[in-house]
Amino acid sequence: MSRNGNGRRTALVTGANRGIGLEVCRQLAAAGLDIVLTARDERRGQAALKDVPGPARAEQMDVTDGDSVRDCAARLAADGVEIDVLVNNAGIYPTTSFFDVTEEMFTESLQINMMGAFRTCQAFVPGMVDRGYGRVVNVSAGGGAMTESVPHPPAYGIAKAALNALTLVVSAAVPRGVKVNAMCPGWVRTRMGGGGAPLSVADGADTALWLATLPDNGPNGGFFRERKRIPW
Repeated sequence: MSRNGNGRRTALVTGANRGIGLEVCRQLAAAGLDIVLTARDERRGQAALKDVPGPARAEQMDVTDGDSVRDCAARLAADGVEIDVLVNNAGIYPTTSFFDVTEEMFTESLQINMMGAFRTCQAFVPGMVDRGYGRVVNVSAGGGAMTESVPHPPAYGIAKAALNALTLVVSAAVPRGVKVNAMCPGWVRTRMGGGGAPLSVADGADTALWLATLPDNGPNGGFFRERKRIPW
C-alpha cells in the first residue's frame, strides 16, 4: 500500500494534463486511487487537477530527461508517496514518411514514446517489486504491432514496437505480484487522434483502467485492446 495513511493505492500517470492521460487520472480517481498527475509543463499539470476527483497532486516531469524523472521520484519519496500503479501515457504521433523523417524527429519519438517508459519503469518499478505489488500500463498502439502495420507511421510505429518489447522485458523481470502490460487505446477523439476519431477519451482510457486495477490472477506481459489480448 502507499504510505499516505489512508490505505489507498497511488497511481502515477505521465502526459496527464489532457486527453487519454487526464481521463485515466479521472477514472482511476473514481475507482478509489490517489493520483499523481505528471506533465512536462507544470502550470498545465496544476490546471488539470481541477478535473480529477479525490486526492491528487500534480508533478512536473519530462520523461525525455532522466534527471527530471529521478527528481520527481525523489520528491514523492521525500513526501512518503509510494507509487503502486504506473501508467506510461506520454507520447507523440509523428506521421512523416520514412524517406522524409529526420534523425531528430525519429530520436524525439523514441525518447518520448519508449525511453520515457524505460526511465519511469527504472524509477518506480523497483519499489513495486520490494513491496510485492504493482501495476504498469504502457500505452502503446496497434501501429506498433508487427502483425498490423509493420509498423506505421515509421517514427511512431517503430517507437511503439520498441515500447512493446520493453513491456515484455520488464514483465519478465518482476515477481508475481507485479503486472506489466501494454495496451492500444484505439483511435480516440483527442488532439492527437482528431475530431473524426470514433472513440471517446473514456473509451480509450477503459483498458488502461482495467490493467491498472487487475486482480492478483490478472495477466502479465500482454498486449490488449478493448480488454482483449491482441498479438504483438
